[in-house]
Amino acid sequence: MFKFEILNSDEASKARLGRFHTAHGTVDTPAFMPVATQATVKTLTTDDLKDMGFQMLIVNAYHMYLRPGHETVKKLGGIHKFMAWDSPLTTDSGGYQVLSLSKARKIKDDGILFQSHIDGSSHMFTPEKCMEIQQALGVDLMMCLDECPPYPSDRNYIKKSVELTTKWANLCKQSKKNKDNALFGIVQGGVYPDLREKSSYELQEIGFEGYAVGGLGVGEEQEKTYEITEHTLGTLPIEKPRYLMGLGNPEDIVEAVSKGVDLFDCVIPTRNARNGTLFTSKGKLVIKNARYSEDEEPIDNNCECYTCRTYSRAYLRHLFMAKELLVLRLLTIHNLYYYGALMREIRGSIANGDFANLLRRVQSLGGKRNC
Repeated sequence: MFKFEILNSDEASKARLGRFHTAHGTVDTPAFMPVATQATVKTLTTDDLKDMGFQMLIVNAYHMYLRPGHETVKKLGGIHKFMAWDSPLTTDSGGYQVLSLSKARKIKDDGILFQSHIDGSSHMFTPEKCMEIQQALGVDLMMCLDECPPYPSDRNYIKKSVELTTKWANLCKQSKKNKDNALFGIVQGGVYPDLREKSSYELQEIGFEGYAVGGLGVGEEQEKTYEITEHTLGTLPIEKPRYLMGLGNPEDIVEAVSKGVDLFDCVIPTRNARNGTLFTSKGKLVIKNARYSEDEEPIDNNCECYTCRTYSRAYLRHLFMAKELLVLRLLTIHNLYYYGALMREIRGSIANGDFANLLRRVQSLGGKRNC
């Protein structure tokens, strides 16, 4: 049921316009997936997300396994019904969370032994278990279990990590039962180009519906992120979708699109919103700053989101300083609307041959603060 097609390409870069076809509908790419870690994007409803134009969300297998349990979700009709989202869904395999959230873990050849961050109970996360969880949830796009090594790590560690990721990917492929579920392999290799190549080619020998680039944006310099992303994409088949995991600043997204990335996810827009940092057409805006205490303007005069159409900066600052819960929702609406609009603009610019101008404009805003 899963199919990916390339509709158009940018002449001046490797950006491309594409489309996923899944059992739960289509997704226009390049696309950004809001992170619904525990089957919810914090403070928002699924109707909110549809109204913003998002076509796909990502949930987390690790969190759904621990609470409420994948078998419970399956018994209740699957993840789409459970969270009232009838459009495509992706799962992060949970490998990163097993390593980052666990109180104690031990990486073994057959999986990861870890302690729950909730109650300290012990669990074994194997490739087979990872696939069991994702297939029980019933998502459209699944991810192989991988080891996401920390940065920095020495070459020998990364080499062993790549070998383990390949082994686990093979076991995940063997455990895949439902043809309607697409499965992506995750390319690892740290900041070592030859190990990225090794990981990429080994995964292609196994064969997947698409490929993700993992293990970047974990502490390395931005230029190194771009360099390794471009190098890795150059080793992947053009006809398959490419997913850059976890990177989500606007300038990172447009740069990655220029190199040929189709799919993104990141907590940056929602987490930054809850911390009071907002994305605007003039750069980042920090709503708690005193200069907005009597400002009657919206967050962004160029934004059509509900928050900007309805409330002033002064009111939003008041809510934020008073720690009112409503502000978390209003700021999240704005930031995700910004991201949805950015992705639509990216797709439109590729279609009409104006992507280079968009790339320059967004890059000029990178890190710029409207304070």
